[in-house]
Amino acid sequence: MLDTSRGETPAPTKEPRGCLFALSQPPLMIFLTVIGVLLLMAAVHDLFLL
Repeated sequence: MLDTSRGETPAPTKEPRGCLFALSQPPLMIFLTVIGVLLLMAAVHDLFLL
């Protein structure tokens, strides 16, 4: 049998991605902006028009 084991452990290829990576995605930011605008419009309607 051949010895195919390596002496060193391989370095991780990908770093763990956190919340800042998720927030940098354009579809998520567009979705959050739309939700924020809807909430703002509802708040302005409740405060000034009712």
